[in-house]
Amino acid sequence: MKTLDAQATEQNLDFPQLIAAIREAFRQEVQVPLRHTHPVGTGTSLIMPAWDEKFYGVKIINVFPENSKKGLPGLHGTYVLFDATTGVPLATVDADVLTAWRTAAASALGASYLARKDAHDLLIVGSGRVSSLIAQAMAAVRDIRRVRVWSRTRENAEALARQLRTQGFEASSIGSIEEGYDADIISCATLSTEPLIRGERLQPGTHVDLIGSFRPDMRETDGTCLARSTVFVDTDEAPAKAGDILAAVNEGHFSLDRIAASLTDLAMERHPGRQSDEEITLFKSVGNAREDLAGAVLVYRKATEAGR
Repeated sequence: MKTLDAQATEQNLDFPQLIAAIREAFRQEVQVPLRHTHPVGTGTSLIMPAWDEKFYGVKIINVFPENSKKGLPGLHGTYVLFDATTGVPLATVDADVLTAWRTAAASALGASYLARKDAHDLLIVGSGRVSSLIAQAMAAVRDIRRVRVWSRTRENAEALARQLRTQGFEASSIGSIEEGYDADIISCATLSTEPLIRGERLQPGTHVDLIGSFRPDMRETDGTCLARSTVFVDTDEAPAKAGDILAAVNEGHFSLDRIAASLTDLAMERHPGRQSDEEITLFKSVGNAREDLAGAVLVYRKATEAGR
């Protein structure tokens, strides 16, 4: 069985191939049971299985908030990949790296259907691990040239902007989100519990990509954002989990029957995606185990081909 640590996992990932693999996963029959959540001591363990005809994988993510007092990261995870026809273990993959990459890739997949074809200006809201990958992911589906970064901590925003400049982007930090509403794509990856993006400020043709809100108490947009947008979700789990959607419904700004389509509908071409250059589109993702499976299989296959 191969053991692929964080460095090896990242070496075997690239966004064009990962986005293609996730697109295919949303077109194929993949079994994705509900995730299991278990309290473990002072932490929580999340177990996320998925399988298709060839591969079976399980992601285990352990969240221990008290680790900060011990000088340790609060999140640790691993992914175990098996042969679905024999049950033989094939590989362990670093789940922290895998999760961040597949999250950014899923957003880019959504943007491939929902962002304007000429989109080139990106606003990133947030400066964490996923935020650091968004520009690369979006550049795999659109000609992203200009990137602006906003974070609650200006130093963190500037650090990410410097990193993006080394990757060839025209990147800068901004002191206020107000400075970025003219962006073609607004991508949010935060842990905010209060709206950051105001719907009244959105410009015609904008694509809004929401990554961070994966619990009912989390929120990155106000209700007007959803009221003004054609809303898409990654899976049917999003309306039950995402605070952006739940809060907008509770406030009377939105109703669930206005959700235009899921990522499966887009990948299967059951919905055309963006239908005009003036349309405001919004993609809300909460993550799905089929994305992890697609990423882990890609890492395993590339490592095997390279003899690693």
